[in-house]
Amino acid sequence: MAATRTDGKKRNRVLVVALVLVAVLVAAFAASELYLRRQVQSCMASQFESQLGSKVDVGLSWKPVLLQSIDKRVPYVTLESNDTSFGPAVGMDVQARVDDVHIEETPDSNGTIGSSTAEVRWSTAGILATMHQQPFGTLIGNVVSDPAAGTLTFSVGPGGLADLEVRPHISGDTIAVETVGAEILGFGLPTDLVDGVVQTLTESLQTYPLDMVPTSVEVTGDAIEISLEGGAYTMPAADPSDPAVQEQRDQLEGCGFLV
Repeated sequence: MAATRTDGKKRNRVLVVALVLVAVLVAAFAASELYLRRQVQSCMASQFESQLGSKVDVGLSWKPVLLQSIDKRVPYVTLESNDTSFGPAVGMDVQARVDDVHIEETPDSNGTIGSSTAEVRWSTAGILATMHQQPFGTLIGNVVSDPAAGTLTFSVGPGGLADLEVRPHISGDTIAVETVGAEILGFGLPTDLVDGVVQTLTESLQTYPLDMVPTSVEVTGDAIEISLEGGAYTMPAADPSDPAVQEQRDQLEGCGFLV
């Protein structure tokens, strides 16, 4: 009977030790995962900030970063950025998600992306700030949106003597900007000014990453809101003569996905 009690105590001690070891290992894994996740988020954020021109908040999928660095597959990455710059645009707010990322370095690519989506909001204040950066910017006094008509109206000249009204709309896989009206006291506005405003808007609304294309554009009470979608995308291979592509590779390597 005494031997049985002794054996039972030994088994209990072994069980306690095993549980303690498991708890230690789980805690160590959790600490390592949290540290690596923060490191990867910080690394990716700094790289995307250089591309978008503003602070970026990066979110990673539920999958442990330790596993992602091993199999090179990232279920998804989310990005949130304020005051983003697309083309000449300033003041864009972007919420994006990139799905099914496979990091695999080959002679032709650095990997693939399954799909991507983004919601972009460009406020009238951001549009006005964008126009003020152009050579004709001093002539633009204000920007007013009209949701019912789907138009933007630019006040031109001292005291807003003239109005330039434009309408953004989907045309194929891009956003086109149509001139609805451009008059001052019954006379047409200078062609260079009209062309400058339309060209700046067009370039701002057609410059998107990952081959994403617009699926909708809407003029709201104080902004333009755009939905974007992208399909399968191959990340270009590093090219020493292309600093932008080389930077993309350095980003992946710095975050531990390329070795």
